[in-house]
Amino acid sequence: MKFMKLGSKPDSFQADGDNIRYVATELATDIVVNVGDVKFYLHKFPLLSKSARLQKLVANTNEENNEEIYIQDIPGGPVAFEICAKFCYGMTVTLNAYNVVAARCAAGYLEMYETVEKGNLIYKIEVFLNTSILRSWKDSIIVLQTTKSLLPWSEEIKVVSHCLDSIASKASTDTSKVDWSYTYNRKKLPSEHGNDPHWNGVRKQQTVPQDWWVEDLCELHIDSYKRVLTTIKAKGGIPADVIGESLKAYAMRRLPGFSKGMVQCGDVLKNRSLVETIVWLLPTEKGSAPCSFLLKLLKATILLECGEMGRRELMRRTGQQLEEATVTDLLIRTCPGEATIYDVDIVQNLVEEFVMQDRSAPGENEFQEIRSPRFVPEASKLMVAKLVDGYLAEIARDPNLPLSKFVDLAEMVSGFPRPSHDGLYRAIDMYLKEHPGISKNEKKRICRLMDCKKLSPEACMHAVQNERLPLRVVVQVLFFEQVRAATSSAGSSTPDLAGSVRALLPGGSHGSSRSATTNTEDEWDAVPTAEELKALKGELATLRLGAGGGGGRERSGNELNDGPKSNSENVAASKVKGLLMSKKIFSKLWLSKEKLGENSSSDTSESPGSANAEETKSTPSRSRRHSVS
Repeated sequence: MKFMKLGSKPDSFQADGDNIRYVATELATDIVVNVGDVKFYLHKFPLLSKSARLQKLVANTNEENNEEIYIQDIPGGPVAFEICAKFCYGMTVTLNAYNVVAARCAAGYLEMYETVEKGNLIYKIEVFLNTSILRSWKDSIIVLQTTKSLLPWSEEIKVVSHCLDSIASKASTDTSKVDWSYTYNRKKLPSEHGNDPHWNGVRKQQTVPQDWWVEDLCELHIDSYKRVLTTIKAKGGIPADVIGESLKAYAMRRLPGFSKGMVQCGDVLKNRSLVETIVWLLPTEKGSAPCSFLLKLLKATILLECGEMGRRELMRRTGQQLEEATVTDLLIRTCPGEATIYDVDIVQNLVEEFVMQDRSAPGENEFQEIRSPRFVPEASKLMVAKLVDGYLAEIARDPNLPLSKFVDLAEMVSGFPRPSHDGLYRAIDMYLKEHPGISKNEKKRICRLMDCKKLSPEACMHAVQNERLPLRVVVQVLFFEQVRAATSSAGSSTPDLAGSVRALLPGGSHGSSRSATTNTEDEWDAVPTAEELKALKGELATLRLGAGGGGGRERSGNELNDGPKSNSENVAASKVKGLLMSKKIFSKLWLSKEKLGENSSSDTSESPGSANAEETKSTPSRSRRHSVS
């Protein structure tokens, strides 16, 4: 820290209690100066020789035959006046970043100009500020902090503007020219530990990071911080992401609990003003602040009841980079007294902002496709879809969550590309588990969200055994797994369903399939019984054995080992086979059609998939269930 010593005489100011100061000399004092609640017993000559204001005040007291004068509004109070008085006496005074502004304001109040005496206090302080204090990074910050309590005097003498310019200029300096100390809490580089594999014994000069100035500015009060950051942005040269990092660091430092996505109880008005200022200072460039930071700000604005305009702007910007968020970031709790645990409406608004961004800027998207690969926007959509699936799985645990909110949010990303619907299936299963009392129609509505063709084999196995799913969905899962396995055994890639097969499924491949047999809607939408699930598991097990090859031998062995089935299992198996029969026929026809269309010379009259399908039909349901277990 820079400092300056003035005067050469020893300090002879003495204190008598808290409210009396006097000069210990043989010469009796002849004037009493009241500054606030402190009395200074001093001598007129040294004071009047340097202060024009004291000259006027003393002249007025002589006319009234009074030896006391009163100075109630001097900036800096008794401490600053004492510095000026010691300078008048020629006593040693030490000025530094903490007291120089108060001394300068007090000297201005006392009119200690060069016209009164050459080399007066104002001149010396100005030289010290310009040649030392304002050239130091940390001293400039300290001085700016002290100006807050000295307004409007510090503004009038232009100390504030000089500090702002000094700090902004240094922050905008090229990092290669930064040669002063600064606070930067970071992990040490390998070369700093001396174990850098590329370090040959010559210590390289460490590169100064672009955000080297961020932590030091966190010491400033929000008003000063706002002015500094505004000045830095006006000068230019600082990347937007560095500005965003500065705002994030300031929020972490100044808002207790912010790093955990909450704001601890305290001065609500102060915290609200701070959050609103940070939101106002956010750079306009997309990606200038991390999405997790924006979501924490959003949570703070809700908790502190900040202005609606700032909240809307924050939601718009967060939605534009929603693909960066995590499920934890989106778990925003509702206000006390609300029925649901989490605020789903806010997440719906964020997803809507993301979707609107994709629709409302075709020109921007075209330019983006030119300068970057086409799959980048699709990748962002995929990330948002996975994010929503994970979020749905979390909020599904809320017993008070209405089905409409679950479905509406899921449908917002239904058009996004997703190679797998396992995450959506998990969320649906969680909702059915936590809401066992929903109606058949509601179950049908929520299950219609997922595409059974996009479930992994593991998810299919779980779905077939899931007692919470309607029978319609379980049969559909088994059917698509049958098609997948048959196609795989035929040696071809998994194509889309043929039109004839797709015609059996209302709504295409999405939604529940409608039986081509005479089964009623109630049978389709009912929850499967344990016996029906066993039969379905047997169908799936036989399907896997047939696709894997050598399934006939295994089934023969199982037939010998299994005992007779119960009547209820036989009835369930017959019912399931009836539900699946038409789909097996269409599956065979479709596979045969695909084989006939191939340009290959095959001597066999039926495909391996057809053989497996026939073998599956001829195998008893009892042995199929045994093969799974």
